[in-house]
Amino acid sequence: MKKIRFTILMIVLVLTGLRLNAQSNPGDQVLGQDLEYNVISTAVPFMIIAPDARSSALGDCGVSTSPDVYSMHWNPAKYAFIEEDFSVGLAYSPWLRNLVPDMNIAYLGISKRVSPKSTIAGTLRYFSLGDIIFTEDGTNQATYSPNEWAVDFTYSRKLGDYISGAVAGRFIYSNLTQGVVDYSKPAISVAADVSVYYTREVYWFNNLDAVFSWGVAVTNIGSKMTYNDASMKKDFIPTNLRLGPSLKLDIDDFNSFTFTFDVNKLLVPTPPIYERSDDGSIVIDENGEPLIAEGMSNDVGLVQGMIQSFYDAPGGFSEEIKEFTIGLGTEYWYNETFTVRAGFFHEAKMKGNRRYLTLGAGLRYNVFGLDVSYLVPVNNTATSGTNPLENTLRFSLTFNLDKWGDSDTKLEKTPQR
Repeated sequence: MKKIRFTILMIVLVLTGLRLNAQSNPGDQVLGQDLEYNVISTAVPFMIIAPDARSSALGDCGVSTSPDVYSMHWNPAKYAFIEEDFSVGLAYSPWLRNLVPDMNIAYLGISKRVSPKSTIAGTLRYFSLGDIIFTEDGTNQATYSPNEWAVDFTYSRKLGDYISGAVAGRFIYSNLTQGVVDYSKPAISVAADVSVYYTREVYWFNNLDAVFSWGVAVTNIGSKMTYNDASMKKDFIPTNLRLGPSLKLDIDDFNSFTFTFDVNKLLVPTPPIYERSDDGSIVIDENGEPLIAEGMSNDVGLVQGMIQSFYDAPGGFSEEIKEFTIGLGTEYWYNETFTVRAGFFHEAKMKGNRRYLTLGAGLRYNVFGLDVSYLVPVNNTATSGTNPLENTLRFSLTFNLDKWGDSDTKLEKTPQR
């Protein structure tokens, strides 16, 4: 069974944010805590992977870009301003193919306008870890297919001519061990999102029409998860704060540019640094808990964990700042038919060291749209000289349909449009 457990451990390490630069001393049961690498790991990190090709090509930006059927992941409040009456989107990405040849993530989204001021939407996200062969004493026992999925629903409504709000509910299911490891079970969580979106025409430039937008979204506010009936401790899910602005410039009737900027922070407690003995092992107190040398305990409840995440880093304010990731992106459209995109994503080395350029393109023809994105890492891991995110592709297919004929549910154009 040792080899089985090792296989499961490697799967979980790959999934927890792809933080392959975080290191620990062999034999420690608590991973990654020191002043050089102090990565925040959560359960179901697939929930913060960019699902669609458009936003992933913009440096993983999407909280304030123009709304589309994939807005659920970025900012559900954007749905209130979506121009299409009915939209369906399907996205797919082969994931971490440098590590696992058959791992992938798929995403299905549907949005429907129900009144001039409100829209409902739902999505299904499915993450497959491929086929895993479980062995014992060198003998193949069985082949399993670990997977995780989430389904969610949102109601988005205009609160004024230029602003909207939304709430979303989500059910998350994760089955990594398929019941093979002793005491293991599928993990389940229920979560919610709250978000705000603002967009309006501005007159900041001579002879140029411009639209300025901003958004704020707190996503995955939900219960902690556990994969083990024998353990009392549970893992946080990736509760996340996302905010940022966008600016669209219409150069003329055929050409437009959009510039966008996103800031993200996990609202999850930072792991503390534990006291270590002379031989490097972690010191245990009289209650059987690891003794904290710097920082605060991350074994807290949901609300306390969200608040504590802003001030609990062992390295103080300088480490707290490093827990923010940033994305930059730009999008060019020609005649609302062809688009090219580029972006950049940055995460501090101490917190995972994900840094990459993103590129993408898209086409629109009648009611159909096709987008593709490509990720180019700008850093490699120290051990292999490569990056597991290298050559990551995403594909998105969109079907947008305005309701034919007269309808009370048809979108009322707001003054800025």
